[in-house]
Amino acid sequence: MSEANGREILVEVKNLKKYFPIMRGVLRRQVGAVQAVDGVTFNIYKGETLGLVGESGCGKSTTGRTILQLLTPTAGHVKFSGTDLTTLNKSDMRKARRDMQMIFQDPYASLNPRLSIGSIIGEPLQINNIGDTNSRKERVSELLKIVGLNPFFINRYPHEFSGGQRQRIGIARALATNPSFIVADEPISALDVSIQAQVVNLLDDLSTELGLTYLFIAHDLSMVRYISDRVAVMYLGRIVELSDRDGIFDLPLHPYTQALLSAIPIPDPEKEGKRQRLILEGDVPSPANPPKACRFHPRCSYATEICSQEDPEFRNAIAEGPEHWVACHHAEKFM
Repeated sequence: MSEANGREILVEVKNLKKYFPIMRGVLRRQVGAVQAVDGVTFNIYKGETLGLVGESGCGKSTTGRTILQLLTPTAGHVKFSGTDLTTLNKSDMRKARRDMQMIFQDPYASLNPRLSIGSIIGEPLQINNIGDTNSRKERVSELLKIVGLNPFFINRYPHEFSGGQRQRIGIARALATNPSFIVADEPISALDVSIQAQVVNLLDDLSTELGLTYLFIAHDLSMVRYISDRVAVMYLGRIVELSDRDGIFDLPLHPYTQALLSAIPIPDPEKEGKRQRLILEGDVPSPANPPKACRFHPRCSYATEICSQEDPEFRNAIAEGPEHWVACHHAEKFM
């Protein structure tokens, strides 16, 4: 495992791309590609939570699934504990997945309605040949306690539970094989607001108790600020800004990040009335035909000629202190 800044890197993503072909005609010929993820590079340190935020359709979920090799990358590399996952065969990848799990967005669609929750949570143990029947049942009961559910529910079915309880079942399933890395794909977006905080607190507690590392994908920036150690901002398939939590929220250096943060309501009527909202013009361009150079320049009020001609370098804009990576020609304006 490599190290950076004295911290151990658990997941190393380098120039990751995932394109989906566009097929047309009777012969189903490829006429283009949806550039869902286009050259993403970042590290996730052991024991940290990296928040990944951005608008719908920007490629957040595709990034998470491609890191876990649930989707085959078009290009790039993903290293986990020093092993390049993109080079593994199916058998080795299956073994590696014991250490990497996913919590899905929809707690209603991600659980098989025909299986009891005992079978759902115990399935990863069975697939990976972990333990015998009795030990698996004990492990399932233990997992139910860990996520705050009654072990006596083991023979019940998903339709007998609320959305928040179902998501807890999904978390228990993800924990079954004792993974060290979990991709949480918008785990609270389908839940009631009153339940969201409970699930986020549970994930936060589990991170401390079990030493988990998260890639936390979400829309809710307030939740991301609460649970994340660092935050990456994604726009149209690319990371445009990456820094620690305070760096992103207190000193955003990319106009897109500034627009996202301006949409967060402030629980103070006086401050809310005085602040200036940044309204983005136009719609998000199609990932099948993204703008050249800086992908954000058609919607950016600070854009100049260079923004439409040259792709901005993803660089560390702050020489001293915590690293603050940004892909913007004019980041120094906001420092």
